[in-house]
Amino acid sequence: MADNVKKTQSTPSRPGIAWLGLLPFFAFGFAFEIIPILRLVRSAFSDSQGGLTFENFSRVMTPLVTQSFGNSFKLSGLTALIGMILGTMVAYAIIHTRNKSIRESVTALADVTTNFGGAPLAFAFIITLGSTGIITLVLKEFFGISLYPNFRIYSISGLVIAYLYFQIPLMLLIMIPSLLGLRKEWQEAASNLGASNLEYWWRIAFPILAPSLIGGFILLFANSFGAYATAWTLTGPEIGLVPIQIAALIRGEVQLDPEAADALASLSLVVMALSVIGYQLAIRRARRFQR
Repeated sequence: MADNVKKTQSTPSRPGIAWLGLLPFFAFGFAFEIIPILRLVRSAFSDSQGGLTFENFSRVMTPLVTQSFGNSFKLSGLTALIGMILGTMVAYAIIHTRNKSIRESVTALADVTTNFGGAPLAFAFIITLGSTGIITLVLKEFFGISLYPNFRIYSISGLVIAYLYFQIPLMLLIMIPSLLGLRKEWQEAASNLGASNLEYWWRIAFPILAPSLIGGFILLFANSFGAYATAWTLTGPEIGLVPIQIAALIRGEVQLDPEAADALASLSLVVMALSVIGYQLAIRRARRFQR
């Protein structure tokens, strides 16, 4: 009896059976990510007869599309920079808060707001910061401050504020593990060697946090670059962004051109792929200090 129990306990599970649990994940990823990407790239380089061509890319590179790329880069870069700074500051404040319930509540709230976007987020900002929004009316009625016409939620400034709603929490979640990786012994050792608090942050802490900051910036940039529903709901076609131009070519409101839309989407795919590669390289380096 005892021998049978020992044999049962010492028998390792076969890794082949354990890998079967990943088959649904791989099947889902292949069906809804790999195959659509391959079809997208194929369509971008194909003409109406199915032959190889680069005409789709030359046809799509109009001044409007060029301006849309510029707007997307500016919006993504600005929201990523502001989100990186504010998110890091909030993360630093969270990990130094003694109240554990506050830390857990803010972290949980950040996890929720990171995934709250699209049309519901846009409508929420219209209700609060629109021309007849709650905050707009309160500021005008009780403080004599008129946001309009100097500010419009339906402009690029409104998009920056809306995007920061999910950019800052995302950076918060990225930086908390990195800030927790800073050991107190390092600061104490630097202080014993005569380094000031500023010198510690500049020479020790900042180089350690730099990969996480860079990786977070890249991730926030990609997150903003690919956002569509929030921008469309707030501004519509008024502000040219790459996702909005792709949608316009697919819907055919002015001209139905799915091949040109695929070419434009392929260019966006290159931007996203470079962002993912840069993020992975930065985070891989950052994990060295989190072990």
